[in-house]
Amino acid sequence: MPNPSRKPTLISQVNDHIAVRMTIIFGSIWCVYAFLVFSLIPLAAPAWQNTLLYISNCIQLVALPALMVGNAVLSQGSDQRAAEDHAALIEILNDVRAEVAELKAITNDVARKTDEAARRGPSEVLSISDEAVINVMDPDHGPAAPAKAE
Repeated sequence: MPNPSRKPTLISQVNDHIAVRMTIIFGSIWCVYAFLVFSLIPLAAPAWQNTLLYISNCIQLVALPALMVGNAVLSQGSDQRAAEDHAALIEILNDVRAEVAELKAITNDVARKTDEAARRGPSEVLSISDEAVINVMDPDHGPAAPAKAE
């Protein structure tokens, strides 16, 4: 596999372009039709069978490596996208882990404060804000009716 940090030369760019084009051409349905017609020629001209067999072998010898190189070039883009997607997903996973840790800390703090409030028992004075203080217990008669704000 070529080194991704090296800048591709003009020759390698041309080679890659030719390999990709050949892969696309050999992968088309029109190429299938052409080879089908080519394979039927010996039925019409049996004397040409040895020549056509030689041509067929030459096509196979050229096409197989060209298809392999073309697929390798095409897969480089997919590999690069997969690596970028993997890096992005790892970053998202780390963000989610940080958020979960923060939520756990908040949940533990809320649970601790709730436990402290439950252990303290009822309060006689309830302060809703700095201005409104409500006396919950009437010291002489036990629980009283709701008191007015002072």
